[in-house]
Amino acid sequence: MNTTDLQGEAETEFCYENANNSCPKLSRSLNSMAVLYVSCGTLMFITVCGNLLVIISVSHFRVLHSPTNFLSLSLALVDCLQGIVVLPFSSIRSFENCWYFGDAFCLIHSGLDTLFCLASIFHLCFISVDRYYAVCDPLLYAVKITIPLTFQCMAIGWGVSVIYSFALILSKNTEIQLEKLVLFTPCIGSCQLAFMTLWGWINFSVFFIPCFLMIGLYIKIYLVARKQATLIENMEDINSSKTGKVSKRERKAAKTLGIAVGLYVFCWVPYMISSIIDAFFEISMPPVIADFMYWGAYINAACNPLIYGFFYPWFRRALKCIITGKIFHSNSSAINLYQG
Repeated sequence: MNTTDLQGEAETEFCYENANNSCPKLSRSLNSMAVLYVSCGTLMFITVCGNLLVIISVSHFRVLHSPTNFLSLSLALVDCLQGIVVLPFSSIRSFENCWYFGDAFCLIHSGLDTLFCLASIFHLCFISVDRYYAVCDPLLYAVKITIPLTFQCMAIGWGVSVIYSFALILSKNTEIQLEKLVLFTPCIGSCQLAFMTLWGWINFSVFFIPCFLMIGLYIKIYLVARKQATLIENMEDINSSKTGKVSKRERKAAKTLGIAVGLYVFCWVPYMISSIIDAFFEISMPPVIADFMYWGAYINAACNPLIYGFFYPWFRRALKCIITGKIFHSNSSAINLYQG
């Protein structure tokens, strides 16, 4: 062994210095680590605070108590919890290539990560169906899409996500699959989720089938919205004009949520394809590529509040009421955020 090899060994750091078979720790300068943690902290702050503002707005202002906004509130809760519960631990794992929180919490963390991903899919799918009826069948919308039905859909979305995620984790298939991976060597200090072929097919179904459904619904919504826009331009009487304004608001909501769905698909598809490839070919993506895909998906949780703030005047007005303290005034919940 030459001097260079000895120096390389001396410079190698491990997650657990006193443990045999410990995972190597990524070596980064203090400046790099500071930039990474500040960037991640900023992302977590936007994710938690932005989605918390959506939750407060929809909960507090009565004018926002609609099926669409309740679904948006539940989706914001999913993203907010991801920012609080998942992102801090994922940050440390990504930046140092080490998991310091034990095997039991690794399973819980992986289960919660999967839960929030699946819950987001279900909520966006429900929102797509809601927008479909609002734009394509507006006369029967109030009959078909009710508040009780919305809460039932929210319960289904959360319930199925919890059952699926922890059935996956507690089935022990990840431990079995990790032993089969071609490009992965188990070591102390890793926390990696791997899928067997059966779960790979299931993941394909629970992700891509809802995605195809949402894309199909929004294509239909887009075509109907264009037709409605043409008809509204030709209306001249006052009553029709009023109806046109309502229809325009519904179409704008559909467009905004369509952007949210498109962004979700863009952020999550690389990660889902990676997990399916891992399951079918029994390989493991290199940590750098895996982290890139993880964080592409995590960034999505911070995007929805930014979309609302950019496209929804009511959200900007609600934000102004919250920041200025008007939300604490008596009868502030009766403010009509759609006017002004």
